[in-house]
Parts: sequence; structure tokens; C-alpha cells
Amino acid sequence: MGSVFSHHKTTADRSASDRRRHKQKIEEAIRDGIHDIVAEESIIGQDGKKRIRIPVKGIKEYKFVYGKNSSGGVGAAGEHDVKRGQTIGQSQKQQSSDGKKPGNEPGQEYYDVEVTLEELAEYLFKDLNLPDLERKKMKQIMSEKFKRKGYRNEGIRPRLSKKETAKRRIRRKKSAERAGTYDPESGESFSFREQDLRYKHITKQQKNASNAVIFFIMDVSGSMSVNKKYLARSFFFLLYHFIRSRYENTEIVFVAHDTRPYEVDEDKFFNRGTGGGTMVSPTLEYVSEAIDKRYDTSSWNIYGFHCSDGDNWPSDNEKTYELTARLVEKCQLYGYCEIEPQEESLRWMNESALGKVYSPLESEKFKIVNIRRKSDVWPAFKKFFGGSK
Repeated sequence: MGSVFSHHKTTADRSASDRRRHKQKIEEAIRDGIHDIVAEESIIGQDGKKRIRIPVKGIKEYKFVYGKNSSGGVGAAGEHDVKRGQTIGQSQKQQSSDGKKPGNEPGQEYYDVEVTLEELAEYLFKDLNLPDLERKKMKQIMSEKFKRKGYRNEGIRPRLSKKETAKRRIRRKKSAERAGTYDPESGESFSFREQDLRYKHITKQQKNASNAVIFFIMDVSGSMSVNKKYLARSFFFLLYHFIRSRYENTEIVFVAHDTRPYEVDEDKFFNRGTGGGTMVSPTLEYVSEAIDKRYDTSSWNIYGFHCSDGDNWPSDNEKTYELTARLVEKCQLYGYCEIEPQEESLRWMNESALGKVYSPLESEKFKIVNIRRKSDVWPAFKKFFGGSK
């Protein structure tokens, strides 16, 4: 007969359970409202120290109360109208809460939690990674990871180990008994002292990861309306913080384009105005030449992401297709994100949109996503880095 091992949760640290539930609530709030968070105009272009507010559902302690069933009084079992699965204390004929009429029931309790963009990135990106990151020669980037490593006598209160602290007190008490300085029969309390406190020691571990460079390519032509630009920058801002949170020394090249490319810095990339026509091939030529001159494919993992509304000068499509095919060969992953807001989806150039031009190239190394509304930003991002779900 085989052994059965059961996991029993310790009740020694009640605060640890509360902290875990609190963290789960924050993760749920971020997951449920991610499209509103990442597409919020005010955070785009901000650094990782920017603080944002997230509404989190309150944690209720369970207690017995009188029910509000329509049948019978206190203790009544009802008139045979109770069904399997029915929630006790909840009438099946509740009014619908369509928000048009005032109600007389208390609402769900919410409170605001402030997190920095760096903390937000930690919640969002813990299960995502750059795909197909290969170990290359020459210089390497450093990937950071935090790990618990023993205990120490000093630290912050949240890292206090109650179990280790209690053990230290017990050992001190036994030593005092053996030395005759404390009599357990005296009834005198044996209090905790500062010297008993033990804190969990968290260390930052750095490990080598291969070189990586990522090209951010964004259409800033006149056809990129305010709404399109807003969605594109939301996507790139999410991508930017993913890279910064996971791969600290990864190089990022920002390229904006209309009929010609402009290599710019981070600030100009997220805040540059729009104007001019659209011709994509000169930008792809520029990126390809930059790779050849600055990022040898034998030494670098290369990634490229292009956001556009799909408009391109029709006679340029064939050349754009050929140049993109060559770029895909040089990259670990090349992603194309087409911005097509719902209210602008019936365009006269829709049949020649780049997404349709690129469709024969789609593969594991070349992924295409569409963003029509802000709720599409996170699913599009996860298709690139965390699967299609």
C-alpha cells in the first residue's frame, strides 16, 4: 500500500495568510483591469517610479447573520422552494442591478492600493519571457532573480520569521534554566527580546543571459489618428516595461517613421507628434542596415516589433514584403501589430493593409496581432510572449 502525503497549512503565522490573500486580491484586480491600466494615457512615457491607483475588493471576514429569504421567519426551511446550489440568504427574485435605479443594499467594499509601475511589472510579467533567447558569444546581459537565503538578526518587519524567532527564544530559555538564572516554576514570564528576532534574508542573484537588442518601430504618419497613436503607444509602453523589468541591460532601439525612418530616444518615441505620408520600406532598410553594422547575428539575439495602422503606399508593398522576410530571418522574433480602431475599420485601403500583405509570412518567428480597442492590448502582448491565450 502506497503512502499518502497531505499538505497541512501552518497556522503559526496568521499574518502571512493575510498578506497572501491581500496579494492575491491585488493580482486579481490587475488582471481584471489590465486593459484600463496599460492604456491609461497618464502613465504612458512615465518612469518605473510613477505610482498608480488600483481599486481592490475588500476582504470580508465570514460571520453568521439573519437571512433575507422571502419565505418563513428565523430558522424556517422554506416552502419546498430551496434548490440544490442555491446560495443561502440570497433570494432568487432579486432585482437586476442595471444602475438606473437607486438600491437599498450595501455595495461591494473597495479600497485603493497604490503600486509603482515597477511593482505592476512584477505582477504582470512573472510568467513571461523573451522567446527563443539563445546563448551567444561576447558580452552578456544580466538577468536578476531574488531568492531567500537563510536568516539574519536585522531586517524589516514584513520579513520577520516568527517561527525562527520563537525557536531562538526557546533556546535562550533552556540555556537560562540550565544556568539557573530562570526558574520555570516561578511563574515569571520569559519575554521575547531584541536578540531573539530573526529575519528572512533575501538576496539578489544575477546570472548571465545572452545579448539581446529590441527594435521598437512605430508608424507616426498622418494616417495615425490620435486613437491609433494612443493604442500603439500603450502596446509599446507595456513592452518597454516588460523588457526593463526582466532584462535590465537589454538594448532598445526606438525607430519612428512616416515616409522615412527616425531613430529617436525614449522620450521622443512616446511623445512625438504625427504627420506626413507612409512608406515602410525605407524604415525596414534602415533597421536591416543597423543590425548588419551594430548587432552581429552570431553575437546578438535580435527582436523587432512594428506598430502601424496598416496603411502603406501601394507600390511599396512588394518591397516591404521582401525586406520584412529578410528581417524575420535575422530575428529571434519579429512581431507586427496592426492598429485598426473599430470606428475606423472600413477604410478604402483595407484590402492593401500590411496585415494582409504579411499574412503568408506568419509563423512562430513572425507573429501578427490586431488591436481595435484598448482591451485588445494585453491579449496582443500575451500572444507575443505568453502564448495565444
